[in-house]
Amino acid sequence: MKRKVIIQRGEESDFFMHEFETEGGPGMVVLDAVHQIQANDAPDLAVRWNCKAGKCGSCSAEVNGKPKLMCMCRMSDYDESEPIVIKPMKAFPVIKDLVNDVSWNYEVNKKILPYQHPDTEDPRMMQEDVDRVQEFRKCIECFLCQDVCHVIRDSDMKSEYAGPRFLMRNAMLEMHPLDQGDRLETLKEDNGIGLCNITRCCTEVCPENIAITDNAIIPMKERIVDEYYDPLKWIWKKLTG
Repeated sequence: MKRKVIIQRGEESDFFMHEFETEGGPGMVVLDAVHQIQANDAPDLAVRWNCKAGKCGSCSAEVNGKPKLMCMCRMSDYDESEPIVIKPMKAFPVIKDLVNDVSWNYEVNKKILPYQHPDTEDPRMMQEDVDRVQEFRKCIECFLCQDVCHVIRDSDMKSEYAGPRFLMRNAMLEMHPLDQGDRLETLKEDNGIGLCNITRCCTEVCPENIAITDNAIIPMKERIVDEYYDPLKWIWKKLTG
């Protein structure tokens, strides 16, 4: 069955929409269609991918306006009478066609205080504590959560806000039962956690089904409120110096 696919092409500010026609098939995913177009019609089409199994996070794009991994979107999930429109992620600069420059994310990651191991010969921890942070380790850094977050996507506040992926990484480290680091002031001042209004849009697009908002961001917001805005703690600090 023939399917129409419209792909945004171009680089820098010279972007245009190009319509292609592909041959659909059982089990075919959007990334298959892109590869078919690349093989038959547009050999210079730029697209980033690696595993084609939803585990590398490379093929992030916007399919019919929604941030997706192209390898996890079946063609059959979309109306056959309508074209499938594929664009690069909106929140990051475009290098060419469907390839974004996501280097800003790695610069943010470098500034996060890494795990601080305790100075003890017997670093034990309970299994429930291990389980609590294990969920966050499933992140494949597809950056779909960063792309859909309105603070980054619409307000472009990258200089003030780290985004859900890195608020979650801070939470993973803060909740680690052995970690001795303190990241609350950085979360509050540099990472701009207060800008998150917990719409849960990041959770909705996560291909690993990580509860980013409920299990990472909200607990960190609560810790910051306890640390900086609890009136009783404030009075106690004033009295004790």
